Amino acid sequence: MTGLLLLFLAAHAFPGGLDGDPEAVLPIEKSAAATINLKGYPDWLEIGFGSLWVSNAGIGAVQRIDLETSKVVAEVKVNRPCAAMAAGYDSVWVASRADRSIFRIDAKTNKVAAAIPVTIADSEASIAAGEGGVWVLTDRKGVLSRIDPETNKVVAQIAVKPNSYAAMAGYGAIWVTNTGEPRSADNGSVQRVDPKTNTVVATITVRSQPRFLAVGEGAVWVLNQTDGTVSRIDPETNQVAATIEAGIAGPGGDIAAGEGAVWVRGTRVLLVVLDPKTNRVVQRFGPPMGSGAVRAGKGKVWVSAHDVKKVWGLDPGR
Repeated sequence: MTGLLLLFLAAHAFPGGLDGDPEAVLPIEKSAAATINLKGYPDWLEIGFGSLWVSNAGIGAVQRIDLETSKVVAEVKVNRPCAAMAAGYDSVWVASRADRSIFRIDAKTNKVAAAIPVTIADSEASIAAGEGGVWVLTDRKGVLSRIDPETNKVVAQIAVKPNSYAAMAGYGAIWVTNTGEPRSADNGSVQRVDPKTNTVVATITVRSQPRFLAVGEGAVWVLNQTDGTVSRIDPETNQVAATIEAGIAGPGGDIAAGEGAVWVRGTRVLLVVLDPKTNRVVQRFGPPMGSGAVRAGKGKVWVSAHDVKKVWGLDPGR
């Protein structure tokens, strides 16, 4: 993104610009370009195939929402969907907590094309799609399973640190947060897995209890739940390039990178926006509305809040 465009976004999406008051809180209801009311328990989000996908355990389905109209165009039955979904290989991949499987939803037919019988390490874990496979943490003891999208079978199991839950694909690697135990001395790192060899090639120390992570805007971004910081990892050096005081400590949440910014969803704070050029907080949205998810892409940023059964669409260029 050019400097002029970044300044344009800052002046319009972030009132006061990059030099404005980062503690000012914008009301999400008034700021949203779209507000979607959904029955049930709208939670995890994913963007793909011209749609926003919403996991909704309250109705036992994944809902497909048209990005242009903000209307639900399909509901795919998934028994107690959980964990962050992934889009890739002409499909959306979602975990079923009740059926202990990863469901593959065909994006062309809106039907379940396969159910891969693997467990997920935690209901607030994530699935990654890319770099030659579909990746999911399947055991709290530290197992990253690789699913071949050609055969819908697990083709490798990679040993990672125990209590690892979230995975993302990008920059030629799979990135895994090692959350650890709260009182453990070893409870803050990110491991880099080489998809060519199915081995861990780097372990990067971050702050305590890293959980959710995002890949994009030139870096890997990690939300550390104990102190609410965000670690920026340089994928070229496997080093922490910055630690940002985001003020978003606590359980739950999510993080996304795209549309010129990094978007951090919390429980005690609804949404914090980081500028990847300066590694600073540039805006906050509120009020707090319990936990939910965030995803950025295709010209919008989408934020869910299952407590109030809503999904908002923010226009970063407005």
